[in-house]
Amino acid sequence: MAIHEAAQQGYSSESSTYQRGRPEYPAQLLGWLECDLGARAGAEVVDLGAGTGKFTGLLARLGASVTAIEPVDAMRERLVQAVSGVRALPGSAESMPLADASVDAVTCAQAFHWFANEAALREIHRVLRPGGRLGLVWNVRDETADWVAAITKIITPYEGDTPRHYTGRWRQPFEGQDLFTPLQRTVFAHSHVGNFDQVVIDRFMSVSFIAALPDQKKREVEARLRGLQEDFPELRQEAIAFPYQTEAWLSERRG
Repeated sequence: MAIHEAAQQGYSSESSTYQRGRPEYPAQLLGWLECDLGARAGAEVVDLGAGTGKFTGLLARLGASVTAIEPVDAMRERLVQAVSGVRALPGSAESMPLADASVDAVTCAQAFHWFANEAALREIHRVLRPGGRLGLVWNVRDETADWVAAITKIITPYEGDTPRHYTGRWRQPFEGQDLFTPLQRTVFAHSHVGNFDQVVIDRFMSVSFIAALPDQKKREVEARLRGLQEDFPELRQEAIAFPYQTEAWLSERRG
């Protein structure tokens, strides 16, 4: 299983920070998952690239039979601790330990950009039943807020060749293929409410390419993030609402 170095190293070393700092998902997404994706009670659903299980737990609440696939051991171990009643298996987007045509839906939350390639689409197509659906979900920072844009400016120089959602390259495997229908996009407003350490420090120190930095560089990034409190009074409040747009993309298996 080929895993990008930033994901393997960063998520292994900062899985606890990831669990604390990553936002949940808006309540409105439950209706989309149940009605549009088909992740309803009794359905067989795969959460691919499940991480620590933040999205997996949402699927389990709907009564679906959920199998979580996560290649990073440290992340999968936290998932098992956090979410009961689901299978958690090692595997990758290109190699899932599942039978052909065995599931009704596949979800990838905060993950598809890591493995956006033709081999992954073929493997997802293989495990889905005819008419099964693929759901791609991201919590995307709302950079119309000046302080959110300032955070992006701090972290972006460190990303290197790390796959990122914002580039849009993850859409390329869907172009000119006949395995899935064209993607349909739904957007929900969302916010992550908490104190500064939760919604800024833990959130951005758990970004893969930041978490993979040497300790001294990580301390420098954290110091710059904390310095934003001097420039933006809203970041000194006890409770901060970090704005997101939650994007939900839907496609159906052809054939």
